[in-house]
Amino acid sequence: MGKQRTEDITETDKATANQLRKNDGSSSIPTGRTNKQQETLFIWLWRYRWRVAAGLVALILLNGVSLIVPLVIREAIDLFARGERGYIRSALQIAGLALATLGLRFLWRYFLIGTSRRIEQALRSKFYSHLLRMDASFYNRTKTGDLMAHATNDIDAVTRACGFGILTLIDPIILIPFALIIMSSIAPRLTLYAILPLPFLFLLMFGFGKVIHRRFQAVQQAFSHVMENVRENVAGIRVIKAFAQEEGVNRDFNVINTELVDKNMHLVKIWGLFQPLISLLGGMSLAIVLWVGGRNVVGGDLSLGDFVAIGQYVMIISWPMVALGWAVNLIQRGRASLQRINAILSTEPVISTPRHPKLFSSSIIEFRNLSFGYNNGKPADNSSNGQWERSRRNQTGREIVLQNIDLMIEEGMTLGIIGHTGAGKSTLIRLIPRIWDPPPRTLFIGGTDVHELSLKELRRQISVVPQDSFLFSTTLKENIRFGRPEATMDEIERAAQLAEIYDEIREFPQGFNTMVGERGISLSGGQKQRLAIARAIILNPRILIIDDSLSAVDAEKEEAILDNLQAIFTAKTCIVIAHRVSAVANSDKIIVIDQGRIVESGKHNTLVQAEGIYSNLYRLQQIEKGIVNGL
Repeated sequence: MGKQRTEDITETDKATANQLRKNDGSSSIPTGRTNKQQETLFIWLWRYRWRVAAGLVALILLNGVSLIVPLVIREAIDLFARGERGYIRSALQIAGLALATLGLRFLWRYFLIGTSRRIEQALRSKFYSHLLRMDASFYNRTKTGDLMAHATNDIDAVTRACGFGILTLIDPIILIPFALIIMSSIAPRLTLYAILPLPFLFLLMFGFGKVIHRRFQAVQQAFSHVMENVRENVAGIRVIKAFAQEEGVNRDFNVINTELVDKNMHLVKIWGLFQPLISLLGGMSLAIVLWVGGRNVVGGDLSLGDFVAIGQYVMIISWPMVALGWAVNLIQRGRASLQRINAILSTEPVISTPRHPKLFSSSIIEFRNLSFGYNNGKPADNSSNGQWERSRRNQTGREIVLQNIDLMIEEGMTLGIIGHTGAGKSTLIRLIPRIWDPPPRTLFIGGTDVHELSLKELRRQISVVPQDSFLFSTTLKENIRFGRPEATMDEIERAAQLAEIYDEIREFPQGFNTMVGERGISLSGGQKQRLAIARAIILNPRILIIDDSLSAVDAEKEEAILDNLQAIFTAKTCIVIAHRVSAVANSDKIIVIDQGRIVESGKHNTLVQAEGIYSNLYRLQQIEKGIVNGL
């Protein structure tokens, strides 16, 4: 029966090979606030202690049944040897024990393996919820492939450790001692000979466990590289094909794929040696019993029934000894994976809601001497707004993107922002909903520091249409009402009309129920941008930010969309970032950003006559427009 249980474990465990990963240096524990409490396998099991206890009770009873079977067989053999009848009773006893085994095996699987699946569900939900809480800087530091490996293979390893891993650890603890007690009561000296290999088994198990843990971590790191490479290349497949680089990326993939195989082979070598050594020690115990016990039977010192019973008990404890190897493997993998998951779960978002947030009162936006910088592409520590501190950061290599921004955006105003690529326009507007965190006391909305507002409420009042319009792999209708799932069809159609996409949607075979494909692959760039604008409009926000989201729209559509927005946002704040002067020409106020500073400010006509950056851009675009019209 012990053999059958271990064979079941073996079949299930085959799927665990070549899995999991470990954060590499570029995506290890993200910087920021961390929660040092680490959850262990024991803590997760304790949360389901009553189910675990029920499973362990069933397992103990099953082991008790397994220990009784050799005694029944021993009695039957001795009866036959003495020429007595009793085989019918023995047969009925064995049949009853087999039925009990059936029921108890179902129960321990239901409770123990079922509990591991509940842990899997809870851990995956906790991990996913935690990812939703993290800020943008976390995702800039952490590879998507790493997070996917955490959410799949790492959690799967924890599941197996909490299920079959605990089983294969508990089973020997119960079976081996009681089997040895029964064996000692039958033949003490023979039992002593049989357990001689056991101390070597435990030394082997603990020694190999550390090596397995270390090599498994290397496997996970290599697996993470493979997963990230596949994710990145699949996402960029159009670029790869456009540059005819299929062979190049395939060679790169083969390099890291070979590295994964090599790391796995290092693990397989140690695991391939570990398991046979355990089987060898178990076989040595059985060989001792056959040699010494056989001589005792021949000499009349041991009955045939006792000899058979001792042999069966050796088989019973041999399989748990082999299972200890599986336990070491599964639990070491589970521990290593849970450590990696804990590294993510213990990281708190840098941007969060204050303990006692203030209410969002109005959409007046005010920047007060704001400076903001990055460090190696990541937001710098902007906690101090002192001029000396900013200067020091600049000298230490931090990239200062915005400098000394003073700006008031009144409620109901349409602000146009223009400037060269990389001037800091997008960074400026990302500070408003705290995608990046501005320094304290430098950004106020409704007269309140944004750090004192509820993050959720702040973002509910702001709709941002980014440069790269992301669409989900669902219908046009679901994409438009993503922020307001309860929106009616009339509201969806109205938003589409204002975004100048309604007529084109109606021409699709399935209208608003048309599937857009992954990331909106079936739509043009202009259609995706207008859908994103419709998605923002339907929220009816207090502040609407359009971040160069009309670049793929023709001039006629652009003008119509901006006219529609001005009509519905008369009492709200609208910010339009653009490279084309025509997109901001009708704004109440226009600012020009250059190298992180506001260098020009005013209305369209004033800036055109000022002979500055705005005027130059206007003339160049007018010349370009004339050339295009001439063609």
